[in-house]
Amino acid sequence: MVLFCWMLLVLGHARGQETLLQQADRQFESQAYAKAINLYSQVMVDARTTEQQRTTARANTAYSYLALGDSQRAERLYSELLAEGELSGANTVHYLNYATALANNGKMAESQQAYAKFQNASVVLSNQKAAAMMGATSATSNQKVAYKIEYLSINSPNAEFSPAYYRSGLVYVAGKKAVSSESVQKGYLDLFYAPDRSAIRALSVINSDGSESKIQDAKSNIPRVRTPRELGADEYTFSTSNDSRTVGTFYNTRSSGINTAAGKTIAESEIFSKTLNTKYHEGPVTFTKDGSKIIFTRNNFNEGKKGTSSDNVNKLKLYTARLTANGWSNAEELPFNSEEYSVGHPALSADGQLLYFASDMPGGLGGTDLYVSEWEGSQWGKPTNLGKEINGKFDELFPFVDEKGTIYFSSPNRKGGLGGLDIYYATLVSGGLKAQNVQHLGAPINSKGDDFGIVTDTERTTGYFSSNRRGEGDDDIYRFVRESSLFVCRNLDLRIYDYDKKQPLDSTLILIETKSGGQNRELRTDENGRANFCLDANNDFLIRVSRQGYLTNTVGFTTRQLTDDNPTRLEIPLTQPVVLMDTVVIKVDSVNNNNTWDRTSPKLKRNIIRGTILNLTNPKPIEGMTVTLLNECDRVARKVITKSDGRYEFDIIAGCDYTLIASKEGYGTRRDKIKKLPKMAKPKVVSTDIKMIKVGDVITVDNIYYDSGKWDLRPEAKRELDKIMGTMKRYPSLKIEIRSHTDSRGDAEVNKYLSTKRAKAVVDYFVSKGIVRNNMTANGIGESLPVNSCVDGVDCTEAEYQRNRRTEFKVLSIK
Repeated sequence: MVLFCWMLLVLGHARGQETLLQQADRQFESQAYAKAINLYSQVMVDARTTEQQRTTARANTAYSYLALGDSQRAERLYSELLAEGELSGANTVHYLNYATALANNGKMAESQQAYAKFQNASVVLSNQKAAAMMGATSATSNQKVAYKIEYLSINSPNAEFSPAYYRSGLVYVAGKKAVSSESVQKGYLDLFYAPDRSAIRALSVINSDGSESKIQDAKSNIPRVRTPRELGADEYTFSTSNDSRTVGTFYNTRSSGINTAAGKTIAESEIFSKTLNTKYHEGPVTFTKDGSKIIFTRNNFNEGKKGTSSDNVNKLKLYTARLTANGWSNAEELPFNSEEYSVGHPALSADGQLLYFASDMPGGLGGTDLYVSEWEGSQWGKPTNLGKEINGKFDELFPFVDEKGTIYFSSPNRKGGLGGLDIYYATLVSGGLKAQNVQHLGAPINSKGDDFGIVTDTERTTGYFSSNRRGEGDDDIYRFVRESSLFVCRNLDLRIYDYDKKQPLDSTLILIETKSGGQNRELRTDENGRANFCLDANNDFLIRVSRQGYLTNTVGFTTRQLTDDNPTRLEIPLTQPVVLMDTVVIKVDSVNNNNTWDRTSPKLKRNIIRGTILNLTNPKPIEGMTVTLLNECDRVARKVITKSDGRYEFDIIAGCDYTLIASKEGYGTRRDKIKKLPKMAKPKVVSTDIKMIKVGDVITVDNIYYDSGKWDLRPEAKRELDKIMGTMKRYPSLKIEIRSHTDSRGDAEVNKYLSTKRAKAVVDYFVSKGIVRNNMTANGIGESLPVNSCVDGVDCTEAEYQRNRRTEFKVLSIK
């Protein structure tokens, strides 16, 4: 019987753990990563958790940290996970996640090794699955934009990449035969032209899982004989730790040339210009809308002369030429070129007035940044960095700008990437001089290989891009055709701002509640006050926006009966709370009878506001408090400084609102709204006391109860914490220490552990309500600081024990 009861207990515990794991999994799947981490940590520390459960919890915790931007913790957990043995099946995606964490931590060699394990894994993940695991899109829907990806007949056994629209055709970069078979330089890149895009045939279609289906009647003009591609073995970069495309030097390139007999034309394309093509590299390029002007990348070579930097490196430069009756004119350098750094990958705006390009010039934010230069009437102006919204610590390359002002570019190692270079897009603002709201383009255009050099229309109905996804050595050009709505969900761009100051509000909590089906979501605004996400079609939503120090704003939004699939932009203002005081209008007689201030006063002749400034934690008057009364009618402000009695008094005018401000160093500045007095025949008195908090104050909340041995907040505890919330939202700069105490019963170490968990649970609750986490510190005191004599060995009543089970809020700083 005893054994049977013990088995029931064990089974009951196991079922409880499975339930907890399921809760954690639900939070993880809904991208509530902070909550998932908390739940998974409880699963992992229990000795009776199965190894399979612990492995799942560790893997999902690691990814949650990675998604939250904490790559250090993610790396540590992935390292522990991989130390348990090799991964197989779908779990091999964790090699890719581990590689991302290592790269974010600057460990490029280790990242490359982890990525190699991912590539060599026995299971090949589909692009869609990899994108889902890496969180490649911000959509709440599981649907994705559907594209047909076509492998084209203009590709050869060598490299073709970076297509550009020119008239009805494509100009692109391709390898050609080496200068001499003995040359160390094994090949160079030139510009080629396919004059009719509609005549470019598709040889095969790339399926959603990365496999390839040949088109039966398509025949390749050029046989493709490939060898396995090593890192760095492309047409224009030397081998690096992450094999990212750079605008650096074009040396140590590899190419076996296009294997064509003399005089035989390349399939559906031709040499673009013998004038522009030299014995060095040319491309990528961009053209003005009318096709009369070209800007292109070339090694530092002009008029038959090769230029080098101080360290004897042949850098890249941008050149321009005009189309004349005799062909392209001689190329001229752009004014911001340099012998000491590279500029390349040009992209013109639709009106030709802005030039975007990539460069590793000094003063950038990473290896290679994106810049913009304005046309100043006769020449290009000084370049401006596009800013940290788009540029990061790695490389940003291959820009392209469509007619609506969307900029596309490629970058490695960004959060949410699928591997290698991925294509991203962003919205140009400030007249095209800055970018914001960077988005990952997603699969199937992006893959685990390098994807870059995209050109497309404003609706992304069709276009071309470059990729080495076939894994056969070099880059190829692909065509894509969109086969679904561009917005499979309603893309919603939110901007949250301060209503009075008109300034954006960062780190603002946004809760999207789905009214019928689907999961709720939480996210926060970026430094520009923006957040972008997709809402499922044919549904209704409530959007709740909250931030510490502001009133919560709630708006409704519906995706039903929408006649277009364009993004929607909402601007939601937040206002700071103006607290109406509990004013008391007192008649003259009652004042004279009950208020000692007026017992010696004659008959009241004017309206008065008066009160006492007191400490919140003890009802003592505060001396030296500056009290300011601002008349909202004429904006005139008057001040008094309280004496030892803490009192203040002002005359007020009926019919005007007032703002009362109390401040002193070491105390929080308090603002209160005084509602206007109606114009009446007899003067009145408004009487109110103001309670202030200061650094060092300790606010004790006794009735925050927990179940024995647990730290989950009970509903009644949350109601008590909500009372503290008003104080914290009144003072946005308030920083507090949350101290949790237990009574002396039980083991001291266990009590210390429980109190720490309970203090952290309070912090997590406040964060869920919009309080900034950095403003709070959790401290588990345990049983070490009782308020009475109830320590170990002393028999106390339950009421005495209860006094010691308390939560305190100590003010660390306030303004």
